[in-house]
Amino acid sequence: MAQHFDAIVIGAGQAGPPLAERLGKSGMKTAIIERHLVGGTCVNVGCIPTKTLVGSARVAHAARQAAEFGVTINGSVEVDMRQVKARKDEVSGGANANVMAWIQGMDNVTLISGHARFTGPKSLDVEGQALTADRIFINVGARARVPDFAGLDQVDYLTNSSMMAMDSLPKHLLIVGGSYIGLEFAQMYRRFGAKVTVIEMQDRLIGREDPDVSSAVQEILEGEGVTVRTGAECLAFEPGPMGVRMQIDCQQDATPLDGSHVLIAVGRVPNTDSLSLEHTGVTTNARGYIVVDDQLRTNVEGIWALGEVNARGAFTHTTYNDFEIVAANLLDQDPRRVTDRLLCYGLFIDPPLGRVGMTETQARASGKRVLMGTRPMTRVGRAKEFGDTRGFIKILVDADSQAILGASILGMTGDEVIQSLLPLMYAKQPYTVMSRAVHIHPTVTELLPTVLQSLQPLE
Repeated sequence: MAQHFDAIVIGAGQAGPPLAERLGKSGMKTAIIERHLVGGTCVNVGCIPTKTLVGSARVAHAARQAAEFGVTINGSVEVDMRQVKARKDEVSGGANANVMAWIQGMDNVTLISGHARFTGPKSLDVEGQALTADRIFINVGARARVPDFAGLDQVDYLTNSSMMAMDSLPKHLLIVGGSYIGLEFAQMYRRFGAKVTVIEMQDRLIGREDPDVSSAVQEILEGEGVTVRTGAECLAFEPGPMGVRMQIDCQQDATPLDGSHVLIAVGRVPNTDSLSLEHTGVTTNARGYIVVDDQLRTNVEGIWALGEVNARGAFTHTTYNDFEIVAANLLDQDPRRVTDRLLCYGLFIDPPLGRVGMTETQARASGKRVLMGTRPMTRVGRAKEFGDTRGFIKILVDADSQAILGASILGMTGDEVIQSLLPLMYAKQPYTVMSRAVHIHPTVTELLPTVLQSLQPLE
């Protein structure tokens, strides 16, 4: 006989555990099902471990720059990749353990290990165990997309997940994909001491960003010794003298590349293909993502989809916000919506890129009268003092409503500074609230009023 629950949460990523806790506290008998590691991508193979590696790489880079700051380090700077991995494992493993302890301490919540598959719209099979529920919440996330490149099955390749097992330094790391994940790995492994080449099929890096952002990011990476090959076509792989040979047809250079390792970082695919969704009637799009409404309900009564699997946000912060939206509507009678959310994210190279709202390209296409203010980081005192003047600040404003439309901050602490604009945008206040505010000196954020005071119409 099937075991019945009031609610079942499939997946213990960023939305699953807090939602299960709220459901349990509301009096619902709740199960949370996880087939692998609690905490999901962020805790185990994403944000936490990768940013821990970024931290180690940043220290190595700073040590090599010590003489520029009048600091002497006797001897060369060496990176122990086993110790780097051990530190990463300790930080990530601690986060995983904390999530596990949290779930196990929840009232009215049962953790079930195994792979869940639907047998009907209200029923599941988990490794032979039959479960039913009145409400089911899907939070199964996504994984690295591995295209059918010619010859890729003939060589060993890495994804963002398998990179987490690396405890040695690649002699030459080839990274296929010049977007957020690929670029973070490119800089960190170059700072660890590897030769790194980034191969991007489009004509520039991070194509969703404005061209000036793409160009500046490429300049930052190339300035640290990363090789960038854009306009790559007809990618093919074969075993090579170093491990892998990559046939490549580029606008600049069609010479094959020889590398010791290759990382595939060309996007994500949702983990819906093994859920047996055909037994539910739940609608998915052409890429396999679950279609949801503004309150994250699927087309089937009693089934919701949260996180990366619904294609309404591919970030940890949007996934957690999905939990907040579902809990508010279901438990608090608070009609929150996905469309109330502002797009914001970061690219965590060093210095980082912070982004919110429209790009300049989108603003130009919006039909609005747009004002723009910019300032290079070379004119930011804090950046000069800390010896990193790479990047720039760019803010876009609606000339008629005076609302901030979007911003790109590439530079020292850009990922933190960008968030000073978010409350103003959520409150729908005019940019003058920020431009007339007094900020602490010397900081990067204090330049936001200066940028806003220099707004000019887009040409």
